[in-house]
Amino acid sequence: MPSVAFHTLGCKVNHYETEAIWQLFKEEGYERVEYDSIADVYVINTCTVTNTGDKKSRQVIRRAIRKNPDGVICVTGCYAQTSPAEIMAIPGVDVVVGTQDRRKMLTYIEEYKQERQPINGVTNIMKNRVYEELDVPAFTDRTRASLKIQEGCNNFCTFCIIPWARGLMRSRDPEEVIHQAQQLVDAGYKEIVLTGIHTGGYGEDMKDYNLAMLLKDLEQKVKGLKRIRISSIEASQLTDEVIEVIDQSKIVVRHLHIPLQSGSNTVLKRMRRKYTMEFFAERLEKLKKALPGLAVTSDVIVGFPGETEDEFMETYNFINEHKFSELHVFPYSKRTGTPAARMDDQIDEDIKNERVHRLIELSNQLAKEYSSQFENEVLEVIPEEIYQDDLYVGYTDNYLKVVFPATEDMVGKLVKVKLTKAGYPLNEGQFVRVLEEEEEKAAI
Repeated sequence: MPSVAFHTLGCKVNHYETEAIWQLFKEEGYERVEYDSIADVYVINTCTVTNTGDKKSRQVIRRAIRKNPDGVICVTGCYAQTSPAEIMAIPGVDVVVGTQDRRKMLTYIEEYKQERQPINGVTNIMKNRVYEELDVPAFTDRTRASLKIQEGCNNFCTFCIIPWARGLMRSRDPEEVIHQAQQLVDAGYKEIVLTGIHTGGYGEDMKDYNLAMLLKDLEQKVKGLKRIRISSIEASQLTDEVIEVIDQSKIVVRHLHIPLQSGSNTVLKRMRRKYTMEFFAERLEKLKKALPGLAVTSDVIVGFPGETEDEFMETYNFINEHKFSELHVFPYSKRTGTPAARMDDQIDEDIKNERVHRLIELSNQLAKEYSSQFENEVLEVIPEEIYQDDLYVGYTDNYLKVVFPATEDMVGKLVKVKLTKAGYPLNEGQFVRVLEEEEEKAAI
C-alpha cells in the first residue's frame, strides 16, 4: 500500500482542500501517514499571503526532501500558483500543481514515477471561470466540518496577493453544496462552517441565486443539520435579505466574522476596501438590532503604510464603540507584488508592535465584557477535545470557547451547559458545568 503524508500551511480553505486531496489519494489505495514519517509521496499545501508564508512553505518542502530523498515531493496551493518557477528551482521538488487541477495530481505523480522528469502543472488561474468540485465526505477532525462554497476574489485590496493566487470569484453549484452538507451530517457532524476565499460573495457570479437563498435551502433541505456558521462575510455582503434570513433561522449561529481591517476611512481608501466606516456602523447596528446577543469577531491590520496615530485611534475608538466580541490583530506585513508593498511611509516595526499590543488589550477586555453577559445562562456546546483531566473544550453557538466536565462519548454532540464563570483568556475562567437532565428540562 503506497503512503502519502500531508503538510498544510495557511487558511481554513487550504485545510479543507488538503482533506479533499486526501480523498483522491484514498480512492487510489494510499494510506495516510504523519508528515514526519517516511512516505512514498509528500504533499505540501502552501500559503503565500505574506512573504513569511513563502519562506515557511520552502522550509517545509526542504524538510520533506531531507526526510525521504526517494519520495515524490508534490507542492500545491497558493505559493505554488504564484511562484511555480521558484518552487521548481528547489532541488528535489518533483510535481507542482497550483490552486486548480488538483484532480490531475495523481496522474502527474504516476507520470513522474515513469519519466523521472519534474512536472510543472500550473496554469493561468485568471482564465478559470468554473468552480473546481472537490468532495470531502468526512474530516480528520471529528467535531466541526468545513464546507467550501466558493473560490476566488474580485476585490484586489492593495495589501493582498490572493486574487492572483486564487483567481476571480467562482461559486459552487447549490445542489453540490446541499448534497455535500447532507453527506457531512450523515457522517455525524452537527455543525457545518461555510468557507471560501470570499465566502460572503457566494452567488455574486450567478443569476437569480445568492447567499441568503443558499442559507435557506441548507436549513430546509439538509436533514439533521444543527448549526450553520459562516466563516467570514464582508460588511457589503450583509444585505437586508441576509440579515433577515439569519434572524429567522433556527440553525444559523449567533456569530459573524466581519473583517474590518481598519476603522479609518482614509486608511480604507489606501487599502482599496469597498466600504466606509459609516456604512460598516449602519450594518452592525442593523445586525445587532435583529440579533440581540450576536458575537461579532473581526480582523484588523495595524500599521498599514502611512497610518498616523490619529488614524489608528479612529480604529481603536470604532472597535471600542461597537463592542466587537474578539479581534484577530495583525501587524501590516509587506507582500511582494502588491501595491501596498511599494507605498511610501512604511511604518516602523516598533510602532506597529506597540499598536498591536494596545488593540490586543482592548480585544481581551471586550471579549471578557461580551462573555460576562452570559454568566448563569444555559448554552449549547459541542465538545471538541480534552482540555485537561476530565475537562473538555468546545464552542457555544455564539463562539464562546468554554471548558467543562465531559466524557469522550460526548465529543461531537450538542450538550447543554450552564456558564458559571466568564473570563478571558480561557485559563482565567469560562468554566461551566453540564446540566443534569432535570435541570436541563427546567432551563428549557
